[in-house]
Amino acid sequence: EVQLVESGGGLVQAGGSLRLSCAFSGFSFDEYLIAWFRQAPGKDYEGVSCLSSYDGETTYADSVEGRFTISSDNSKNTVYLQMTSLEPADTAVYYCASTFKRLGAPLTTYEYDFWGQGTQVTVSS
Repeated sequence: EVQLVESGGGLVQAGGSLRLSCAFSGFSFDEYLIAWFRQAPGKDYEGVSCLSSYDGETTYADSVEGRFTISSDNSKNTVYLQMTSLEPADTAVYYCASTFKRLGAPLTTYEYDFWGQGTQVTVSS
C-alpha cells in the first residue's frame, strides 16, 4: 500500500524559510515521480515542484523557481521541499503526490495516483 505523509508546515514571517517533508512507503526509492502541489483558499491546485527518481529530473513552477528546492533522501524514503524567501502568496495547504509513471517531471494533478493529507503553510506579512 502506497502512503505519503507530509510534515513541516507552520506559520512563518515573509522572507523566512520552511522545509517540508514527504515520507513515503509502498514503493522503491528508485521507481517514482513525487511532486508537491499546493492549494490556497478558494483556488485550484497548483503544481509547485516535481522530482523523478528515474533520471533525477526536477521541475519547478515559475512562481517558486529560485526560491524552492526539491530533494530526496533515499535512505529515509523522504522527499523534501526547501522553501526560502517565503511570501504571503505562498500560503496554502501543501500536498505531496506520487505515481509510478515515467513521464518526465509533470506538474499536472491528473498524472498522480497517490496523495498525502497535506500540511498547512502560512506566511504572514
